[in-house]
Amino acid sequence: MKKFFSIPIIIILSSIYLQPADDTLTKIRQSSELIIVTRNAPTTYYNWHDKITGPEYDMTLAFADYLGVEAKYLIKDSISEVIAAIENGEAHIAAAGLTRTSNRGAIFLFGPAYQEVKQQIVCHRNGKSPESIENISNVNLVITANTSYEEQLIILKNEYPELSWHTDQETDTENLLEKVWTKEIDCTIADSNIVAINQRYYPELQVSFDLTEPEQLAWMLPVNTHSLRSELVDWFDDYEDSGELQSLKERYYGYVEQFDYVDTIKFVKRIETKLPKYQQHFEKAASKYKLDWTLLAAQAYQESHWQARAKSPTGVRGIMMLTLETAREIGIKKRLDPAQSIMGGASYLNNLYQRVPQDVREEDRIWFALAAYNVGMGHIHDARELAQKLNKDPDSWSSLAEVLPLLSRKQYYKNLRHGYARGNEPVTYVRHIRDYQNILLQKLNN
Repeated sequence: MKKFFSIPIIIILSSIYLQPADDTLTKIRQSSELIIVTRNAPTTYYNWHDKITGPEYDMTLAFADYLGVEAKYLIKDSISEVIAAIENGEAHIAAAGLTRTSNRGAIFLFGPAYQEVKQQIVCHRNGKSPESIENISNVNLVITANTSYEEQLIILKNEYPELSWHTDQETDTENLLEKVWTKEIDCTIADSNIVAINQRYYPELQVSFDLTEPEQLAWMLPVNTHSLRSELVDWFDDYEDSGELQSLKERYYGYVEQFDYVDTIKFVKRIETKLPKYQQHFEKAASKYKLDWTLLAAQAYQESHWQARAKSPTGVRGIMMLTLETAREIGIKKRLDPAQSIMGGASYLNNLYQRVPQDVREEDRIWFALAAYNVGMGHIHDARELAQKLNKDPDSWSSLAEVLPLLSRKQYYKNLRHGYARGNEPVTYVRHIRDYQNILLQKLNN
């Protein structure tokens, strides 16, 4: 009996010891370099005002900092190339908006899920559009090759044999959405977060229906990197618990929750017809107060739709909708003069920015200032106080956006210094400005 059992035991033990040790984490720390493969897109990694940004970039940078190493980025043009880079050992992590699927899970490791999305059929508002899966074959559906979209269609084809589509080996999802917009193709498939962002740039894009239930996005790792994955899980737990993940989602997606087709179309047209008259004034005022002129222009559009003689029932006037009292304080004599109004608005916004408490996160300070422009700094202080009482982060815009609407409820405002406020308004105000600025930047870069 002893001889019979000794052989498999020796074989098992030998196989364990012969397997190469997972020293990925050790090598990363020795080289002081974490290599991340991603792609250039607004939902991942991109250059904005000569500065690299994007949700995947911010998260991977934070993880590299946690490891005490430098983040090195490898940029690929397609999901196929991103996955190949992980398979070939070119990178330690793929952070490119990748869906965790059963097929991929059999080949690679995945980190914790950081976002849920749905696959959506996207077509042109005025073009051919399927009403259901059964009708997909009636349109020219083109998708990016080797994606979770293709995996899903292959699965569905077992149930719907007539299902047909075309794959594109060279073009990414964002470019296919643009081709839908220009009517080069009828429809494509994209994740809901990608659709929400790109509808701002291409307002005629319309979701026909959701192809899937919510799916998880996660980072992909090579199969033999358990030590790195374990460290990633530990870091992510802290990152999520600290509120950083929620803050990141608010920063990149908070303004895209609602889409107004008519308003977006109107704004895009006015960029061409009205903005040229005022652009130099926005640039001059922004330069003086170290603001972003596109942000100032977006704020002015939210205030007055770039109408120099705008007037509200409460008496605020001009392109920046200044009150008479505020205009006097900052030395503006003619609120209806566009140059004076824009300079005055920039001056007032800068003043509010300087008054935002220093503890507020640097990337969120401008949103606090804009909210104060709308509702007053007193209510911002009240909201921060209330956030602390509710165990929320008073220095994060994502937390403040949750708390501000509570200022209209007596149970909350009755114990606050400045009392009642229509707290939903500044949240909507900031969201719209971010939306307008995003669209404006896209138009200017085209």
